[in-house]
Amino acid sequence: MYERILLATDGTVASTNAETHAIETAAEHGATLHALYVVDESVYSAYSGDEYVDEAEGPEHGLEEHGQETLRRIEAQADEAGVTVVDALEHGMPHEVIVDYATEEDVDLVVLGTKRRPDEYRSLLGSVTDRVLRLTDRPALVIKTDVEE
Repeated sequence: MYERILLATDGTVASTNAETHAIETAAEHGATLHALYVVDESVYSAYSGDEYVDEAEGPEHGLEEHGQETLRRIEAQADEAGVTVVDALEHGMPHEVIVDYATEEDVDLVVLGTKRRPDEYRSLLGSVTDRVLRLTDRPALVIKTDVEE
């Protein structure tokens, strides 16, 4: 049923739960797991970084390192489960990159994590997951995680 599964992750607790589910689903179906970490350009482009002398010390570098660590952790877990992983670290607006990647790689399922939040919170701020669900034409699976407010 699934040959290519896309796991979009940001390394948070909600994503960790989605990672586990995506790996298990890929193993069950013999699918290739595409693990995608998007370095959110709005985070580092909104910051002037005046106190940083070297570009490698700025917030973009920290986000890239976190992304690489997250992808390495996913690869190790997937390897234990016998799942082949294609990893990607991209820059841009997360929801746009995820939707574009899913289309370009012709994935059969998009797996996303999200935190359960009050409706008021979501209506004011929204979420990457909400935006992806509105924009993608691919089947999507959302793994919800409760958070303390």
